[in-house]
Amino acid sequence: MNGSPSAKQELFETVPVPKALATLAIPTIISQLINLIYNMADTIYIGMTGDAYKTAAVTLAFTIYIMTVSFANLFGIGGGSLIARLSGMGRLGDAKKVSAFSFYGAIGSALAYSLLIGVFLNPILNLLGASPATMGFARQYVWLVVILGNVPVVLSMVCAHLLRNTGYSKQASIGLSSGGILNILLDPLFMFVLLPKGMEVFGAALATLLSNIAACLYLVLTIKRVSSDSPLSIRFSDATAIRKENLHSLFAVGIPSAVLTGLFDVASIFLNSLMASHGDLELAAIGIVMKAERLPNAINVGICQGMLPLVAYNYASGNRDRMNKTIRTTRLSGLAVAVVSLGLFEVFAPQIVHVFLSTSEGNVVDSTATIAFAAVFLRLRCTASVPQFLNYSTSFFLQAVGDGRDTLLHAVVRELVFYIPFMYLLNALLGANGLAGALVAGETCGAVFASILLTRWKKKHLTPEATRA
Repeated sequence: MNGSPSAKQELFETVPVPKALATLAIPTIISQLINLIYNMADTIYIGMTGDAYKTAAVTLAFTIYIMTVSFANLFGIGGGSLIARLSGMGRLGDAKKVSAFSFYGAIGSALAYSLLIGVFLNPILNLLGASPATMGFARQYVWLVVILGNVPVVLSMVCAHLLRNTGYSKQASIGLSSGGILNILLDPLFMFVLLPKGMEVFGAALATLLSNIAACLYLVLTIKRVSSDSPLSIRFSDATAIRKENLHSLFAVGIPSAVLTGLFDVASIFLNSLMASHGDLELAAIGIVMKAERLPNAINVGICQGMLPLVAYNYASGNRDRMNKTIRTTRLSGLAVAVVSLGLFEVFAPQIVHVFLSTSEGNVVDSTATIAFAAVFLRLRCTASVPQFLNYSTSFFLQAVGDGRDTLLHAVVRELVFYIPFMYLLNALLGANGLAGALVAGETCGAVFASILLTRWKKKHLTPEATRA
């Protein structure tokens, strides 16, 4: 598949659905996995010190970092899904204006978040459950990765979304993956060679900052290079010329997508805060588990991100049969991944969590206890894999067709009505294990609600009566 406009059009319109989905999803999955590995690398390398408090500190810092994904989704998914729909309608000029607005909107929102975190960092870390043993390490990581490095983080994710939604999934994957690989290489260099002992957290954060800058530069230059042959642009004049109705459509999907990610982060804040009340070792353990369980999640998010532009384009162009085939293929693929990962985590939980924390260095007693907690938590939480994917696929579908209202409703109900209340209930009844198991209850109830929303949407938009209307 070459990069010509006609080839990209064929990808969305005529290439068999499994092949088209694979073309868009496989590079995305690869970049998701590589970026997952580089996010894990910080935890793994820091775990090599045998210091559970440094691991707990990175867990706290990651909660602040992950909120940046909200801003990336605001302009990346909001703008990217709209660009795919506009392309399906043949409105390429409007798509370019949406692209440019998303680009500069990402920069502005990233700068605002950096300023907010810089001003209120200590109160935020205290709210998250930082202790005197973890505060200093968490501050080091947040200053470099979030406060100083937020613009390249957000902008690289937004550029990847824009490229992916116009058929340039391979280029998006190369950009994100190259940053991840660079980080993996730089981590041990800064942590164990160039910087003195005790500066491992600072070294990991510095490696992440530099790798994010490199990825961002590649992706920005790629968009500039393909802009003449695609519905993409980073010209400021295009950004200021965006049509009012397109601005509304961007935010109608982008804001719910950002809220969805933000609520996920809010749920993580509650989880970390409640788990911290049980102790720093339990906090470190849940941080390890949240890293480990991201492997199947990364694959399934990659599949859903590959689905999104195909659904958006064919929904806008009126090809309902191809849209439905895309949804079915996505569901079968994601459920297979979820079932396999559930089995692997149940069988190999102790071996998996041991990767993240050494028991041969540092405080062996604390590290061994942390691994024991983590193995139990992982076996509990991994049973949420299947309903979790059902939630992902429904959410991405609703974003693809521009249904921001139900995307937002699903996110609010899933996190605020189900998951967070289950945390408090099961924590009170069963302690730390109940808190870990709250994910299963929350995701299962969320998946039932997602099914109701999806059935209602299909009845409204895909019945013969709705089609005639």
